[in-house]
Amino acid sequence: MSRASTARRTGPPVPTLRRERRLWNEGHRLIVGVDEVGVAPTCGAVVAAAVIMREGCHRIPGVRDSKTLSMVQRERLAPIIRKRALAIGIGAASVTEIDRLNIYHATHLAMRRAVARVGPHDHVLVDGRRIFGFEEHAGPYTAIIDGDALCYSISCASIVAKVVRDRLMAKLAARYPWYGWEHNRGYSSPDHRRAIAAHGVTPHHRRSFATVREALYGEQSALGLLGDAFAPPLEEPPIEEPPMDSRDAVAVAIEPEALRAVMIDVEAEAALSPP
Repeated sequence: MSRASTARRTGPPVPTLRRERRLWNEGHRLIVGVDEVGVAPTCGAVVAAAVIMREGCHRIPGVRDSKTLSMVQRERLAPIIRKRALAIGIGAASVTEIDRLNIYHATHLAMRRAVARVGPHDHVLVDGRRIFGFEEHAGPYTAIIDGDALCYSISCASIVAKVVRDRLMAKLAARYPWYGWEHNRGYSSPDHRRAIAAHGVTPHHRRSFATVREALYGEQSALGLLGDAFAPPLEEPPIEEPPMDSRDAVAVAIEPEALRAVMIDVEAEAALSPP
């Protein structure tokens, strides 16, 4: 076996349209792929994307789980996905919502917002495990573990969501240049932790996360709080906003100048406006 063949066999899996084709054959025409990004970072919103690819479409070469792609590859693929998709919806949950609901429930809220904004649909394919109560808001759906690596529509959504959040963090980095968000994307890297120690916590840091709580209140206060992000919410998530026009949602997903529309959810208008 050649070295190239071995590399292909051991490289990242290539997502397929197998699940979409099965649903199309069953009469479901509008199939939504949903994925999120930004669960683990200590600051910034969690962002979800919902993508409907055209029935009978062919794969875009290079599309796979966004985590296996470079920034250059994602930025190249995102406009192609926009052009070929039937509809794209973007949803986000703000830092305030993450701290109030916990990251688990806030992530599901972002996903529900994305699905609501993608417009009419027949079935949803979502990355991960079954989500309690998700069908009530999103309609019939299938949860696929490692769906961002295995399912083409979800892979497309993962790329769109990653591009949106990376651009959002780059915009916030322009307002808070000490934290390196344009590079670390809000993850708890050594440089980010040193910046928090030197410059303090911003309004965009997640106070329910142990790293941030330790910076605010000391190590003892943070002990035992690492699992708090997955505790039951203190209150029910807010009611969804009316769906955004799908053309606007596509613009939000890809166009840098349209990122301000995402701020409806992430409550960051003040941070992006002149002081």
